[in-house]
Amino acid sequence: MEKIPIHLDAIDRRILRALQRDGRLPVVALAEQVGLSPTPCQRRVKRLEEAGVITRYAAVLEPRRLGLPLQAFVMVALESHAEEVVERFHRALAERPEVLAAYAMSGEMDYLLHVLAADFEAYAEFALKALLRMPGVKETRSSFVLNALKPPGEVPV
Repeated sequence: MEKIPIHLDAIDRRILRALQRDGRLPVVALAEQVGLSPTPCQRRVKRLEEAGVITRYAAVLEPRRLGLPLQAFVMVALESHAEEVVERFHRALAERPEVLAAYAMSGEMDYLLHVLAADFEAYAEFALKALLRMPGVKETRSSFVLNALKPPGEVPV
């Protein structure tokens, strides 16, 4: 997949904005919203998918309604950046369902994790029995979300 941005015209941008708001929008309704007929609209959506602009479709879930009201951002520093240590950490991290997202970072910490938990005890269990025992983990620092002022939203296009 190409890493460079592809050229998007005004209609492509309208398609992307509409699909970010409702990924289940039928092609006929999408075409009407963006000012195209269904066939060219479907071709554009397919081109955006094939180009890697649209990577997947998903439902947005509310963690609190699923019994996961506690959110934490955890900074992680590794003992070593040796390839084997990093790969083992990545594999261990991928197996943890409570880790909603993980980012390799610049700065004093190596990773930033977004973690969901049912309560503080569940978070402590994850931190003490899973995270701190992952390969290469030297240090962690946790911050807990008090209020989501602007939750993840649409990518500006």
